[in-house]
Amino acid sequence: MSEIKKAMPLLSSNEGVWEGWYRYYDENGAKIDEHRSRLVCRFPESGPYPYHQTNYYTWENGKKEVRDFPATYRDGRVWFDNELISGWAAEVPLDEHRRTTMLYWVRKGEPDTYLYEMIQNSDCGKFRTRVWQWIRSGQIRMRTLIDEHKVSDSWAGL
Repeated sequence: MSEIKKAMPLLSSNEGVWEGWYRYYDENGAKIDEHRSRLVCRFPESGPYPYHQTNYYTWENGKKEVRDFPATYRDGRVWFDNELISGWAAEVPLDEHRRTTMLYWVRKGEPDTYLYEMIQNSDCGKFRTRVWQWIRSGQIRMRTLIDEHKVSDSWAGL
């Protein structure tokens, strides 16, 4: 078992394929966007990145996007640094139920905006919810609510 899987068992349990919805709300709580998602979370056996996530987004109007998030591991955290974001992910040791992962990241090109994301995994491991808090200059800019279910424990061949 890899070092990252040993150190981060909750994150490790996310390996596989997740499908769901992203819903975006402005600072007043009005929905401003939504789209379907398919996320492939993997822990490659070799290569420079011990964690790699690829997100596929699809809107009702036919628009599609693919975003790739390779990450390194050190000091108990997963570290992201790509053309879109820089930041980290870590399990929350204060959660005695071991359901919570927190992320902090900054969108490149928006240095005055940062995000905190909280991921809550279900005890059965088949569902998770995520909340993004977008903060700009100390004030809420937007919130993203994400509901997902696991469709496969394996990402191989996808």
